[in-house]
Amino acid sequence: MRNDLDQINAAFRGTPLAGLPIGHGPSGTLLVPDVDPDRLHEVWQAAEALVPVTGRRPVMVTDDFDDGLTIRPEPEQGPSETELRAFTEAAASSDPWLAYHHYSEDHQVDEGEIAYHACGATGIDLTALASDVVLPTPLPALERLLYDRLLADADLHAEVLDDVRLVTQTEYWYTPDSVLLMLLPTNDVRSSAYWVDFNGALTPDYQQKLAEVLAQWRHRWDARLVASWGTMLQFQVGRRPTPGDEAWAAAGQLKALAPNLELSRWEVAVALPAGDAWFVHDRP
Repeated sequence: MRNDLDQINAAFRGTPLAGLPIGHGPSGTLLVPDVDPDRLHEVWQAAEALVPVTGRRPVMVTDDFDDGLTIRPEPEQGPSETELRAFTEAAASSDPWLAYHHYSEDHQVDEGEIAYHACGATGIDLTALASDVVLPTPLPALERLLYDRLLADADLHAEVLDDVRLVTQTEYWYTPDSVLLMLLPTNDVRSSAYWVDFNGALTPDYQQKLAEVLAQWRHRWDARLVASWGTMLQFQVGRRPTPGDEAWAAAGQLKALAPNLELSRWEVAVALPAGDAWFVHDRP
């Protein structure tokens, strides 16, 4: 309704959102087009701060790959309260980590492969740290051993951190040519996944599992979804995992949700305590 748009515009005054056009989007959402791609995080932060006023969770989206992300002349019906309640209840009762499982978790490392996995994506060679490993061995066990021994070597850890810290900074984020702010018709983190477009959640069942991931990450790490570009999700993180068990567990979940994040789990675990921006990549 026009009244809704007027109220949102009034809330935008005095913020980086002031003066931007706003209209009705798909499935009960509102769309704010013409966001400066170089200011997308700043604009999102302004919209996030207004959630208590607007009652709508913000997420950045792009119409670079989706012609359906256009302003509608009239509001478009979203899910009913009953439908959305069923969605969130199913999400809350699910265990997403039974479904989101990185393919490498089941890999056995044989003779001749250890150097490949001990170099990771950065090219820093940790083979010497695994000289006493009995092969074959499960890849997760090898990577955890590398990570633990890396933590015990301050100089080597610092060298690896210098190479991987970028992946937890906003400079690593993808920036599309066209950016829109989508205001979802809910202020609830779990139910917001109903509207999130992500290659790793293409069915209702996986959307529910993604909803539970969003809820768990928000509770544990104050991770807030900033952007959804279809094959990528970007998060602002308020509580960084500490080095050791916390970073290792968070890295495993991130890799499970992001099979196309081209870093070893031990590299992700090194990076997570050093930044406030998480990047998820899952392409077809």
